[in-house]
This record gives sequence, C-alpha cells and structure tokens, in this order.
Amino acid sequence: MKKYIISAAMVLGVLGANAQTPKWINNVKLSGYGIVQYQFSSQDNAKANSFNLRLGRIALDGRILKDWYWKAQIQFNGNTSTLGSSPRVVDLFAEWQKYEFLRIKAGQFKNPFTFENPIHPVEQGFMGYSQAVTAFAGFSDRSGKHSSNGRDIGIQLQGDFLKNSAGRNLIHYQIGVFNGQGINVKDIDQQKNIIGGVWVMPVAGMRLGWFGWTGSYARKGTWTENGINHSGVRSLKQRRYAFSAEYLKNDWTFRSEYIHSTGPAFAKALVNTNDASASDCNIGTKGDKAQGVYAMVIAPVLKDKLYAKARYDMYQPTDGAEKQKTMYEVGLNYKFSKSLQLSGEYAYVHDRSLAEPNYSMIDVQMSFRF
Repeated sequence: MKKYIISAAMVLGVLGANAQTPKWINNVKLSGYGIVQYQFSSQDNAKANSFNLRLGRIALDGRILKDWYWKAQIQFNGNTSTLGSSPRVVDLFAEWQKYEFLRIKAGQFKNPFTFENPIHPVEQGFMGYSQAVTAFAGFSDRSGKHSSNGRDIGIQLQGDFLKNSAGRNLIHYQIGVFNGQGINVKDIDQQKNIIGGVWVMPVAGMRLGWFGWTGSYARKGTWTENGINHSGVRSLKQRRYAFSAEYLKNDWTFRSEYIHSTGPAFAKALVNTNDASASDCNIGTKGDKAQGVYAMVIAPVLKDKLYAKARYDMYQPTDGAEKQKTMYEVGLNYKFSKSLQLSGEYAYVHDRSLAEPNYSMIDVQMSFRF
C-alpha cells in the first residue's frame, strides 16, 4: 500500500509539472494543502497535550474536452494500518457540466448532505466539523462505518435553475445514489443509499435548505441476538434529515443546521479491515435515534485578515439528553495570505456521558495551501 501511494504521488507530481498534456485534457492543475495542529484537553482521565498532523492532501484536477471536469485527491497523513488514518484516495470522480440546470457526477466524492460537509477544511473555520455533521454525514459515522471524510461511491445529479431579474439562480437541487459503505469499499448488502437536498436562495448570500438520507450500512460477519448466534450479512437501516440555513454577507458568515438520525449502530466502529471489528455485527447500546444542532458566526475584525468566531455545538448520540455533549467555542483566525492561515480557539465542553462532565480544550492550527 505504501509503495502504491508513493508511486501515485510521483505520478501526480509528474503530471502536474508536465505542460505537454494531450489536447483532449485541459487545464490540469496540481494542488494540495496541509494542516498542522496543537491541541490541549483537560478531560479527566484523558488529558491530552500534543502536536498533530491533522490533514495532508494532494490533488489533481482539470477538464476533458469541454464539458467534463475531473478530480483525483489523495490523503497522506497517518499510517497504512487503518482505514481511519491511512494514506488513501478520498476523491476520484468525473462530472459532466454541459448544462447549469443538470450536472452528472460519478465516482467517489462528498455525500450531498448538509451545507457544512462540502466546505473545505481550511475554510470551515473551526477546529473541526460540527459533531452532528461528523456523526451523520460520513466522517466518524454514528453507524460504525469507517472514517470516510464525508464521502461515498456513487452517482449524483445536481443543478441550479429559476433565475431572477439579476440573473441569479434561486433554487439548487442535488440527489445521488451511493453504496452506503463509505470510501474505497464495495457495497455489501446490495442496497443503495439515496441522499439529496434542495435549497432556495431568496436573497444574495442566503441559503435555506432541506436534506434527506435513506438507506443502510452493512457488514458481513457474525452476531448474537436473543442468545442465538447468526452469520451472514447484517444491514442496519439509516434514515436522516437536516434543516440548514446560511448567510454570507460583507465578509460575515452565519450558519446553523439541525440534523436528526434514525437507525441502529454497530457496537464497534470499523477501523481496520483485518481485525475483528470488520466482521463484528453486534448492535451497540446507542439505540436507534440521535440528533444534533450547531450555530456559528465568523465576524471580520480586519477585513480579509483577522476574524473572530463563536460556535454552539450540541450532539445527542442517543434518544434523550443523558449522553448529550455540548461545546461552546470562541476563537480567532488570522490570514497571512489566501494560502496561509493561523487559527486558534478555546472550547468549554459539557459531556454528560462522563463522570466529570466539564473540561476545557485549546486548539491551534496552521494551514497552508498551494
């Protein structure tokens, strides 16, 4: 695997540097980014104080003929032993873009669920995506799916239409069919996930949206139910919806989303395809309902340079508030340039699942792009 990743990186570098690409391939661009992190946590019995390589990615993208856009992106940080952090392909897709009202994308890419999921990690603004988006959009998914960076394999239709007098589209839609197993994994139960959303843009800078998700997550292995041992493929239904609102105006950002999920979860999250978790099909104790909400603001202090930010982030992993985790975050982001940013924040955490529920976190990240 390691040799393959190194070889792939060399190929990406050669292609990006080679100006003599075939005539049918246009505008080939090599890009990438990295995020270096320092994080402190005072959580009782789990104190942390460490530097970390949060993300490192390299991508190639371009156009084929006139109407096709393509992208390939590889994540390099971590190691080769686990699905969660090993070097792996995160994006690999092509999209037909002939018409504004109908675009067709096929391959591996972001699930069309929530406003926050497709936002670039550097531009997202906080130490990480909100808890609900992380749990329900395919990052560290509640179902027990391996970490998939909010992505899956499938095909999607999307488009914008209904222009106003100023020529601005008022409605966007997107809907896709996916394996439901996360990145770099084939379908197991032969049942597909249908994920989609629609939003309206009544005024410039504003989006009001609704998203839906129906499907399953499956494993092949063994489990015990009512004292009886079973083997085979076990599928867990997943039903999710989200309400989203965002307003971007004069360098200000406001965004809030509520997400609800129905469906059980496997007892152990899949981390390594070679260990016992890959075939452990027992259901955990989370129950079949969960929800979360966040609300955030990023405000300019010095235009295009210094920003103040705050976020309320609440997640209930079970039906009820017994294990609710709430984070209250404040911080600053400073842009040295479009390609270099320093961000920091303080978070006060109240986690009811812990014996000592209250603790603090400090997070500092340096991100760069090329």
